[in-house]
Amino acid sequence: MALRVTDQRFEELVDVALAQIPAELLDQVENCALIIEDEPDPEYGDVLGFYDGTPLSERTSQYSGVLPDRILIFRGPLLRMVASEDELVDEVRITVWHELAHYFGIDDDELDELGYA
Repeated sequence: MALRVTDQRFEELVDVALAQIPAELLDQVENCALIIEDEPDPEYGDVLGFYDGTPLSERTSQYSGVLPDRILIFRGPLLRMVASEDELVDEVRITVWHELAHYFGIDDDELDELGYA
């Protein structure tokens, strides 16, 4: 059975995870929206979050006039994988940081080495 928290509480946990990221990193984030959705689109597979966009490390001077990148955080899978709110806090933080790392161009292999895959 999935853990239950209100939508507002889940959003608060995402905000807490973002607040723990050093300001000097967040200040570099441009043209990127963080969106909470209930479930991932089947095309994404079985995931907790997803980064959709052009990583900062791949942007050139030609990068302009594009829609914002998106960091998607999926409430349903996160709530189903934990047994307590303490576990949810940790998993939300890991997921938010993991997807933000993709924005900066850090791939899954590097994240795995850092313990965020």
